[in-house]
Amino acid sequence: MATKKTPHVLQDQSQLEKITKRVKRAHGQMGAIVRMLEEGRSCEDIVTQMAAVAKAVNTAAFTLISANLKECLVDPENDTDEIVTRLQKLFLSLA
Repeated sequence: MATKKTPHVLQDQSQLEKITKRVKRAHGQMGAIVRMLEEGRSCEDIVTQMAAVAKAVNTAAFTLISANLKECLVDPENDTDEIVTRLQKLFLSLA
């Protein structure tokens, strides 16, 4: 019977801080979108803001995945086919 390994958790605090900052910025942008909708702002302005949020979230996700892959490749204990396969699936889910 195969045992399921614990998923890899990003250890690089610098990368975690960058990702967290980007996600918090996207969170603020989402609040701005809600206000824009409530205020009856133009479709163009709202969609532009939505595109900025999407880019911020996608960039944060790609950064998270790439930082995890880097750690997995550097630490032979984490460089398993199972972890790499899961990270590849995450990467493809954003494509």
